[in-house]
Amino acid sequence: MLRPYADVIIDITHTAVDRVFQYEIPEELFGGLSPGMKVRVPFGQGNHLRDGYIIGFSEKPDYDPLKIKKIEGVCEDGVLIEGQLICLAAWMRERYGSTMIQALKTVLPIKRKPKAAQKRYLVRNVGREECEELLMVCRKKNQRARVRLLEAFLTDETLPYEMVVQKLRVSAASMKPFLEQGICRLETKSCFRNPIQGNLRKGTEISLNEEQRRVTAGILSAWKGDRKPCLLHGITGSGKTEVYMEVIRHVAAEGKQAIVLIPEISLTWQTVMRFYRQFGDRVSIVHSRLSAGEKSDQMERARRGELDIMIGPRSALFTPFPNLGLILIDEEHEAAYKSETVPRYHAVEAAIYRCRLAGAMAVLGSATPSAVSYYRAQNGEYHFFQMKTRAKEASVLPSVEIVDLREELKAGNRRIFSRRLKELMGETLKRKEQILLFLNKRGYAGFVSCRACGKAVKCPHCDVSLKVHQDGKLKCHYCGYETPIPRECPSCGSGYIAGFGTGTQKVEVMVKAMFPEASILRMDMDTTSKKGSHEAILSAFADGKADILIGTQMIVKGHDFPRVTLVGILAADLSLYSGGYEAGERTFSLLTQAAGRAGRDSLPGHVVIQSYSPDNYSVEAAASQDYEGFYWHEILYRKLLRYPPVYRMLSLLITSREEEEAAAMADTVKRQAEAADGEGILELVGPARASVAKINDVYRYTFYAKCEEEEPLLELKQRIEALDWGKDVQHQFDME
Repeated sequence: MLRPYADVIIDITHTAVDRVFQYEIPEELFGGLSPGMKVRVPFGQGNHLRDGYIIGFSEKPDYDPLKIKKIEGVCEDGVLIEGQLICLAAWMRERYGSTMIQALKTVLPIKRKPKAAQKRYLVRNVGREECEELLMVCRKKNQRARVRLLEAFLTDETLPYEMVVQKLRVSAASMKPFLEQGICRLETKSCFRNPIQGNLRKGTEISLNEEQRRVTAGILSAWKGDRKPCLLHGITGSGKTEVYMEVIRHVAAEGKQAIVLIPEISLTWQTVMRFYRQFGDRVSIVHSRLSAGEKSDQMERARRGELDIMIGPRSALFTPFPNLGLILIDEEHEAAYKSETVPRYHAVEAAIYRCRLAGAMAVLGSATPSAVSYYRAQNGEYHFFQMKTRAKEASVLPSVEIVDLREELKAGNRRIFSRRLKELMGETLKRKEQILLFLNKRGYAGFVSCRACGKAVKCPHCDVSLKVHQDGKLKCHYCGYETPIPRECPSCGSGYIAGFGTGTQKVEVMVKAMFPEASILRMDMDTTSKKGSHEAILSAFADGKADILIGTQMIVKGHDFPRVTLVGILAADLSLYSGGYEAGERTFSLLTQAAGRAGRDSLPGHVVIQSYSPDNYSVEAAASQDYEGFYWHEILYRKLLRYPPVYRMLSLLITSREEEEAAAMADTVKRQAEAADGEGILELVGPARASVAKINDVYRYTFYAKCEEEEPLLELKQRIEALDWGKDVQHQFDME
């Protein structure tokens, strides 16, 4: 009789062991194993016990059965990986370049199974009559704590222990005689932790306007039909969330579950409130600020089918729903959907692939769709829907004006606040309305610009901003071009040329000096480091406890504050010249999203965009909320320079503690790529030093390959992976 074997991936992140190993299943584990289980197996010449994951089974041995080792046992703290997620991990490994174990760990939101949460209860052991007799005795003895406990027992035979101690104020000493005499007993039950705290009131029934109903009907028609991905382009305030909820309502009625992806934790608070008020306890969340126990419990609730909706950033994509029907990706254009660790997957692409595996449908929504998604929609790869009006009848798009900071400099104003913005802030505060001040600090990447003419110093070969290095040079991280930092502007000859940068904390100090009577909140990485800090700041501002909210990108994405009537965008240039071919797209999205926070209710809104480049097409298009005008300008630029989405691009990061080894390997990769490109269809760029050339004494080099088709790039990736990388040189791939 043939013995059954398990195919196991060993938990070692090294390419040398990035393959399946076959193990014999011992008799005591027959019928007790399934794909995705974590097991302990002997590995290597010393038979050291290692963790591994079962990804399949086979009946025939791949080599001499006498040499096949046996599985030692099942890891008790292991978290089961669903079969569908194993397939997704294999796709991620193939597409983005990583070991299989790295991909498997990525699709595991919970790495280890934490201890179950325990809840204690006091349970009445005696009958009602005996309880009433005891109550009379305790009243005569004036034992007030026990009286409160017995009165509660007459109402309910089972009482939560915490409620007895905290609300009834019954101490352990007061309970002890009852427990010893068997009047009541203490029981402990496992329970799920609930990350959604507090009682959220039930919302009113959703009432869609004509445009929302039309889009909802179209998306549901696609869901009942070919389930091709859908792109929903709706201006800020058009009511995309209401459409999402109505679509989910229909999908849930069919017994299917939905995942709602949001780009950042800061969006969780308002998003969860809106969904929870409509769907109640069938909604949950998962994100990095939850405890391991909270995350584990939400995944288990999803696995059991006790949830209909999971909301969260990238990791929510891997929720183990048994009947997944829909994945909604809100603000789909956001860079936060792209992982910065291996495998460097894009959550939008991974979501679409998971939908194919599950027979589900992906819906991408944004006021400023990514150029990639809009390009695919224009080419018929996605269904396309538009919403061009704001949902609330009294709400209209805010008026937007651009302030030229070059003119401010000529007038002698060197502060980050223009005279116009300061004037409007004073008027807004007098009306008791609220203000958002947005500073894209994350866009700052060491570029040099001229305050007089507004132009940044760019690479003559790649049309991206040059970056400042510690050696006093400006360098291009695409092609390697470098030049000394100029003392005068190359465009106009002005001496007002320098790096640009200021922080939210400095802005806060300046605002307090200008408006000492105003109440101010600041929201950035420093003020949101603690658990619950996002919710605390946003809820305080929503409740009117502050007049001004100062912050980075996290304050301008998807939030709805009815009393915000003024938005000040302090420095549009920080993202405009932050480097990379997507700088214009990032700027347009940020400015449009920021502007969309103003005037979302009956109060009219006003937006001030401060820029040294007011005539840049990204700034002008954002001011007029003209997405189509921006897109056609941007896509022409991408075609001319052969950037995605018109061309596909494979990027490679090479790292080593020895700079010579990293540089030598980069040259080897380039030669391999040139040899592989027999038909001359690839465009090779680099190698060059990375934007951050050294981190923790590790040197970094980049290399790029472009092609109209994706397949040649995937073939090139496989060739590069097959090279002898040695122990000291590492690499990471990224596919765009």
